[in-house]
Amino acid sequence: MGYPVIYQIDLIFYPVLAAVGIPVNLVAIVILARGKCGLSKCITRYLIAMAVADLTVVIVDVVLHRINNMYFLLNYLFLTPVCILNFVIYIVAVDCSVWFTVAFTFDRFVTICCQKLQSKFCTERRATVVIATIFVVSCVRSIPFYFADEAAYIIDNLPWHCVPTAAYLTSPLWKTYEWIDSIITPLLPFCLILLFNALTVKHIVAANKVRKHLRQSNENHKDPEMKNRKKSLILLFTISTNFILLWMTYVVHSVNWPVMNFNYTDKYYSNSIYITQQVGFMLQLLCSCTNTCIYGLTQRKFRVELKNGINYLLTLNGKICKQNRKSINLMELHV
Repeated sequence: MGYPVIYQIDLIFYPVLAAVGIPVNLVAIVILARGKCGLSKCITRYLIAMAVADLTVVIVDVVLHRINNMYFLLNYLFLTPVCILNFVIYIVAVDCSVWFTVAFTFDRFVTICCQKLQSKFCTERRATVVIATIFVVSCVRSIPFYFADEAAYIIDNLPWHCVPTAAYLTSPLWKTYEWIDSIITPLLPFCLILLFNALTVKHIVAANKVRKHLRQSNENHKDPEMKNRKKSLILLFTISTNFILLWMTYVVHSVNWPVMNFNYTDKYYSNSIYITQQVGFMLQLLCSCTNTCIYGLTQRKFRVELKNGINYLLTLNGKICKQNRKSINLMELHV
């Protein structure tokens, strides 16, 4: 009996995702940390935090969980404490990635629509406080999940694999907590991002009408404020739209059905609900690798920094090759 198509896609998709997602997020972190992309320090803080969270998601869930389960089967990763720790880190990383996106969206909403609050809220220090708060709350919120799983079996006094406890499967308290958890991430962030973007668009439409009316006599002159606002909006809406589209399937699934066969224990599972779940996971994890591409497509200075970095690596490689050749030639002369 052959594996279903969805599992065969998983076998190809996740290694490619890891091969792309890890380097692109590292590149984004390095370039943004240099602070030469023409973005405010506040925006830069949020974007770096998002890239770090996305990188963690790719390493912990894609590499250590999915690829390992499908290809390598490294034993120590199946020890129950390690398995539980990986799962909790994944929950924290996803929480942070999602809520950093919400915080970034809200920051842009305040900047554009609430000028009086901009000087107080849209600062580097406030961004740092928001990022730290989200991280701490995500860690605290994940604590119950330490107790949701237990060892599947004991071999030589060592606990192996993670399976849900009987209490997790039957307790109304756990059912309630899981329901609340699905609202906190990702349903509530999903709604907040839509709300902030809708309010931002409404404000921009109204502001543009006023500015057009005031500048009727100078129609041929360029408006630098509109140009800067346009760049900021392109980045905001591209990141928000990307998040909404790639999380949509997962949101619909999480609202309607519980997670099935999360550990690939049954590779032959081909139920339509399970396929929807796996597609939702793939799109959700793809979201952890696309922001760097968005920066490259929407931010000219980011592209310049990326090009400079590539040129530097190529030049450095050329210098190393020349030095190696000189060393080899000297050795041949001595011989």
